[in-house]
Parts: sequence; C-alpha cells; structure tokens
Amino acid sequence: MVSEAQLKANKKWDDKNPDKKRIYRYRSYARKYVRDIASEDDLKELRQMIDERLKK
Repeated sequence: MVSEAQLKANKKWDDKNPDKKRIYRYRSYARKYVRDIASEDDLKELRQMIDERLKK
C-alpha cells in the first residue's frame, strides 16, 4: 500500500515532468518488445534502424 503522501508526491512529479514520464514509458515498451515479442526479422530491422540513427 502506498501512502497518501507518496501518491501526492508521485502526481506532483508526473505533472511537472511529462516529457521524462513519456520517455520512461516508451523505453519500457521498447525493451519489452525486444525482449518478449519481436521476431528475428523484427530484431534485424530494429538493428538496421539503430545503426542508421547512430551514424547521424
């Protein structure tokens, strides 16, 4: 169980940091996709996209 004070602090942080919250959420989705869902072909495509992005 989370205390009322912690819930209030979490909401305050969420309201103050929407961009960070979105980045953390997307990063979590990406890791789950790579770890649990993506096929070998999907992973190869992602690797190619990452390599292209790193060259920029």
